[in-house]
Amino acid sequence: MSEVSVTKDTAGAAEPLVVLDNVNKHFGALHVLQDIDLTIAKGEVVVVIGPSGSGKSTLCRTINRLETIDSGSITVDGKPLPAEGRQLAKLRADVGMVFQSFNLFAHKTVLENVTLGQIKVRRTPKAEAEKRARELLDRVGVGNQADKYPAQLSGGQQQRVAIARALAMGPKVMLFDEPTSALDPEMINEVLEVMQQLASEGMTMVVVTHEMGFARSAANRVVFMADGRIVEEATPDQFFSNPRSDRAKDFLSKILQH
Repeated sequence: MSEVSVTKDTAGAAEPLVVLDNVNKHFGALHVLQDIDLTIAKGEVVVVIGPSGSGKSTLCRTINRLETIDSGSITVDGKPLPAEGRQLAKLRADVGMVFQSFNLFAHKTVLENVTLGQIKVRRTPKAEAEKRARELLDRVGVGNQADKYPAQLSGGQQQRVAIARALAMGPKVMLFDEPTSALDPEMINEVLEVMQQLASEGMTMVVVTHEMGFARSAANRVVFMADGRIVEEATPDQFFSNPRSDRAKDFLSKILQH
């Protein structure tokens, strides 16, 4: 269904990396994902937007199996999602996830937070893991915070550490589930800037966000969800200037007034 639009403007036909095929998910009687077909190409930045309760975060969380699905299939790099155990840990290393609430280990330093997965899952030697962690912390602008604990950092700094932690695993794709929604307004841009940088470097990204400026400037494609369905997919220019569905027009008229 959506395979037609996965080509990246600059790269011609791009290889599919994440494929959701006829995915359904219920929470009790609530049908939160309804017949979802979505293909994300290597190097593509897909921004998922829509009203609260539309299934955006659930969609994001199914791609690394934080939520299981009831029917359909999801593959990452041609392989179906593993059910559990070592293979699932490896999948979660390949599919980096950044949450709205940072999810850092409070009792570990920033450096330890970024090295832990490398050592435990990737079996990286400690010295090498620390070197990579410091490089990534520098890259996201918090290199001087390496020996502090998360509680000593601002929300924006903690979220940048969380991004570095996901990047440290060398993921094939990065999922962002409303990464700025828990931040004070003045900290939002420092996180979005890091995400913009990643997008410009060709990282495959799926971003659930309310930040329309980021969607306009960084996305290759906007996916608009409502009531558990993908209602519309388009380039940012097409979507923001000429949405096709009444549901999207209504959503944009509300959101762009603010």
